[in-house]
Amino acid sequence: MPKAIGFWNLASLRFAPLLLAGICLAGSPAHAQFSDSYKFLEAVKKKEGQKVEDSLAEPGSTIINARDVSTGRGALHIVTERRDPTWLRYLIAKGANVNHRDRKGVSPLQIAANLGWIEGVEILVKRDANLDDVSDTGETPLISAVHQRNTTLMKILLEGGADPDRADNSGRSARDYALLDGENGILVQTIESNAEKKDKTKPAPTYGPTF
Repeated sequence: MPKAIGFWNLASLRFAPLLLAGICLAGSPAHAQFSDSYKFLEAVKKKEGQKVEDSLAEPGSTIINARDVSTGRGALHIVTERRDPTWLRYLIAKGANVNHRDRKGVSPLQIAANLGWIEGVEILVKRDANLDDVSDTGETPLISAVHQRNTTLMKILLEGGADPDRADNSGRSARDYALLDGENGILVQTIESNAEKKDKTKPAPTYGPTF
């Protein structure tokens, strides 16, 4: 028995370098991709324009929508958090996904709304960001604006088409929260004045053959 054990230990030692080499070769593309994504996001954080340009110049590169491996956050999350309109416009022009959500379901628009950053919200709304995107609590950017009593932000979102009746996980909508301030309060008035009007007289669509 001891001899058998010794034989297998020796065999393991002989083939260990080959096994390790195979593992390294198999994992190298993923490692390289991780490294490139990390470097790109770090360059965005540090505002290293030339490094970002070099990363985006790679043929067939999709690095613009790279995600942090732990949080799922992307470049737009980074520049939105620092309220940087120049970088926000630049990255969007390069193809960054305005509806990129992190692992908690937070989009750049939600970050901008939570910060009360008007310019950022305007940029994202004009670039067709999803106005009714919800976080893991079900909160929409409009609900966040109502909580802040930020009527300017509410108006931008409503004029863009945000739904004041989209409910969060508690079952309350932006309109419900606005009503807590009073039926004749400024929050309700802002919603009534700027929300898209739903045509209640329009007949419901019918499907199938008509005669």
